[in-house]
Amino acid sequence: MTLAPPPVEGVLFDIDDTLVDTQAAFAAAIDAVARVHLPDLPPDRYGEALALWRADPNGHYRAYTRGELGYDTQRMRRANELQDAFGGATLDDDGYAAWLSVFWGAFEASWTAHDDAAQVLADLAVAGVRVGSLSNAATELQTRKLKSAGLGHVPLLVGVDTLGVGKPDPRVFLEACRRLGTPPERTAYVGDELDVDALGARGAGLVGVWLDRPGARRGGPHPEDPLAARASGVPVIGSLAELPGVLGLSATA
Repeated sequence: MTLAPPPVEGVLFDIDDTLVDTQAAFAAAIDAVARVHLPDLPPDRYGEALALWRADPNGHYRAYTRGELGYDTQRMRRANELQDAFGGATLDDDGYAAWLSVFWGAFEASWTAHDDAAQVLADLAVAGVRVGSLSNAATELQTRKLKSAGLGHVPLLVGVDTLGVGKPDPRVFLEACRRLGTPPERTAYVGDELDVDALGARGAGLVGVWLDRPGARRGGPHPEDPLAARASGVPVIGSLAELPGVLGLSATA
């Protein structure tokens, strides 16, 4: 059994909620800080705190990826938004340090790969397709995350600290292609955010694929309409297992 020549030469992956189940890790971290820093919040409302954290409605993380805020500044602002929304005390510098210690311990201990990640990487390797990753988080963090999740063989090519900006800036996609060694028009980028990932990649000349995992959307100010995405020409998949078919990697005798 061999594979037909691939229509793409390379695939770049987002990491969080694409290869690694970061939503579950965030859930563990938010649960941990809620128990300590939001003592009046009942456990059945922890999911609301997670939803607010992931939605980031005031766009602090996006400001960080544009180079407008420092990493700890954006995270402290988001932490205080949680505190304010759910009846917790405002965090000063010492309070934030204690909050972060609880958050980070639970978060890092919970990094695991999605069940469909290892198989799609194996399928792409068999097809002779180069793979790498591109992330809007720091290179050192994401390299550790991939290793902890058992995906350390996927090279982290570009992080937000590589050029000082992140997706959807076209430069980061083009730099990742350069490092992967594939032309943008023959490189796919796969991620769980329609605007930053799929549309951002397409704007840079890549093949943008939106991974719309069931029940995993962020909510908030993020465009998440699969019908509109497909109408605009963006391939939409619900699992990484669908990616080889979307890219035309069909088995032949």
